[in-house]
Amino acid sequence: MKVYHYDAFSEVPNMGNPAGVVLDADGLTTEEMQEVAQKVGFNETAFALASDVADIQLRYFTPGHEMNLCGHGTMAAIGALIDRELLSKDTEIRVETKAGILTVNIARDVAGRIMITMQQAAPVFEAFSGSPAALAEVIGLTEKDMDLTMPIVYGSTGIWTVMVPVKTLAAFQKMKPNNASFPEILTEKPRASIHPFCLETVDSAADMHGRHFSSPFSGTIEDPVTGTASGVMGAYFATYIKPGEADLTVEQGLEIGRDGRVIVHIRKPASEMKISITGTAIFVKELEV
Repeated sequence: MKVYHYDAFSEVPNMGNPAGVVLDADGLTTEEMQEVAQKVGFNETAFALASDVADIQLRYFTPGHEMNLCGHGTMAAIGALIDRELLSKDTEIRVETKAGILTVNIARDVAGRIMITMQQAAPVFEAFSGSPAALAEVIGLTEKDMDLTMPIVYGSTGIWTVMVPVKTLAAFQKMKPNNASFPEILTEKPRASIHPFCLETVDSAADMHGRHFSSPFSGTIEDPVTGTASGVMGAYFATYIKPGEADLTVEQGLEIGRDGRVIVHIRKPASEMKISITGTAIFVKELEV
C-alpha cells in the first residue's frame, strides 16, 4: 500500500503536522484503513474515496479509531490530490466527511503559494463541570496556571476537545499529559481531547498559542498542529473573549519542534457562526506499508 507523507500547516518538511494520505481508497474496508493507519503511526491518515453526494469523500483514522473530521488530514489529502493533478490549483470542491459535507477552497496567495481553506462544522460548546485542579494536574499543571477568568468548556467544530485557558507561555513548557487518565476527568465526554491555549504568543504575528493532547483512545500522545481544534479556538475567541468577526493566526507545535500555523476565519451571520481554517501542505516522502 502506497501512503504519501505530507506535513500540514507548514511550508517546511518535518515541521507542522504529519499525515498519511491514501489515494483511490475505494477498494479498502474500514478494517483495512484502520490497519494502514496503525502501521503508518501518524496522528491521522486520510483516505480519499469516491462520493455519491459530493466531489470527493475523505475518511480519517488515528492509529486507534476513525475520526469524523481532521483538519490537517484534509490539508494533506487535498495537497496530495493537487500535486498529482487530480485537483485544480484554483477551485472549490465539496468534501463528504462524517461531520457533514464541507466546502474546501483552493487558491493561490500573492506569493503564489497554494492555500487550502476548509469549512468546519458549526461550533458547539458545552460546560465542563469537573474539577479545574484535576484537569490541570492531568496535563502537568496546577490550578494556578489556569486563567479562570475565562471558562473551561468542551468545544467542537466536528471533533470534541476541552478548551483550557492558561495564563502564560511559560506554563506550556512544563506540560506533561497523562492521557490514560483523561476519561476519568472528562466525565461528560470521556473520549474528548484536551487543548490548553493562551493569548501570549512566541510569534508577534500570531494571536493565540496552543497545544493539543490526544484522547487515549487515539493511540497517540500529542497532535502537533491541529486544524479542527484551532477552529474551536477561533470560535471560543469570538464567543468568550472578543465577539465579532475575525481572522486569527494560531501557532502550535513549538514545544515539540513541529512549528506550524493555522489561520482561522470567524464569520457571524444572523443564524450561526461560520468557522473555516486556512493552511498549507508539503510533500515529504512516500511510504510503503
